[in-house]
Amino acid sequence: MAIWSGTFALHWFAWGYWFVVGLTTVVGLHAVRALLAKPLPMPKPYEAAIATVLPFVSVMVAAKNEEAVIERLVKTLCSLDYPSDRYELWVIDDSSSDRTPVILQALLPHYPQLRVFNRPAEATGGKSGALNQVLPLTQGDIIAVFDADAQVTPDLFLRVVPLFEQPELGAVQVRKQIANLSRNAWVQGQVVEMALDAFWQQQRIAVGGIGELRGNGQFVRRTALAQCGGWNEETITDDLDLTIRLHLNDWDIACTTYPAVQEEGVTTAIALWHQRNRWGEGGYQRYLDYYQLILRNRMGFRKTLDMFVFWILQYILPTASIPDTLIAVIRHQPMVYTPLASVSVAMSLLGMTLGLRRIRRADRTLVSADQVTRSAAGLSFRTLLQAAYGTIYMLHWWPVLASTTARMSIRPKRLKWVKTVHYGAHPDETAIDVG
Repeated sequence: MAIWSGTFALHWFAWGYWFVVGLTTVVGLHAVRALLAKPLPMPKPYEAAIATVLPFVSVMVAAKNEEAVIERLVKTLCSLDYPSDRYELWVIDDSSSDRTPVILQALLPHYPQLRVFNRPAEATGGKSGALNQVLPLTQGDIIAVFDADAQVTPDLFLRVVPLFEQPELGAVQVRKQIANLSRNAWVQGQVVEMALDAFWQQQRIAVGGIGELRGNGQFVRRTALAQCGGWNEETITDDLDLTIRLHLNDWDIACTTYPAVQEEGVTTAIALWHQRNRWGEGGYQRYLDYYQLILRNRMGFRKTLDMFVFWILQYILPTASIPDTLIAVIRHQPMVYTPLASVSVAMSLLGMTLGLRRIRRADRTLVSADQVTRSAAGLSFRTLLQAAYGTIYMLHWWPVLASTTARMSIRPKRLKWVKTVHYGAHPDETAIDVG
């Protein structure tokens, strides 16, 4: 009601347009400042030979009915270029009804780092509950959390763990990347979306804004996690909730371009709709759960301003666009939020273009010079084409967030954990290079 009536007031009163212009100026200046910032450099990777001084890492994976991917996950995470006696892998079988527990038991004798914990059927708390239950059994200084469909490079730990030499750093989120590359339009949209997310995260961090956790591929300092009280079991997005609590407790979060963690992208509109509704509701819920602490500026001015700007762009603007459009049509006048929407679209287009370029520059450091020369032709055009498509694809967030806001305004907080189904290989789709 506040958003809709506020939009009507902006149309009705003469100062409404200038209010939006002022708000757009604040948002635009913050965006330009972030756009021009230089991302924080990555430290030099560790060498596996210095095993005696490497921090101990505990990897945790909550798995429920993951028979299609769980064996590949265990083999990948138990074969990293990191001393086997300096990390452990805990797979938490959350009362699976398929062959997941059977596969895990068969793998146990072959991997000394592997630990399996079986939760009873009456266990509660979803993914957060599973992680909290096993956390006391782990011994790592750093806790890494992955989804069951995760695929990583062998040098992952050697590159990420050095970041924790920064004493103020509470967590690291590695860039997410789509594993099941295909001609599927939804998959191609998610490829560009993940480039956009990583780019703006790094730029926001560079100007003192907030970095965010994404669940799959998150590394958290044990002392920071303990200070926050573990994972919140009263939320449907444990990663976004932990993000806010870390920042409220004066911890920073970093984000990497390389290495990345690969995961399966959803391939249908229905699956995307359900996934994004959960993300949207969990993302909005953190503002409602912690608004008092946020308004008290407990995170500091720069982080509070950053949260305010992206709250406007990600949640308020999509919801307000509905009454804005209706009133503009009825009264035959321009939409009042046009300046703000223009900034949002420009940020999307620029973020995708620059994010894709940043990823490809990182990838080029891993290939030979002749491969770089061969791949350079037409790269700029392809990047622009992908960014243009990605900007159109990102419009799906507007109805998602508008409907999510409306739904949350009339019903109690829901705690329904819905996992994304993982299929492993996709032999029915033709793989192409879209990243």
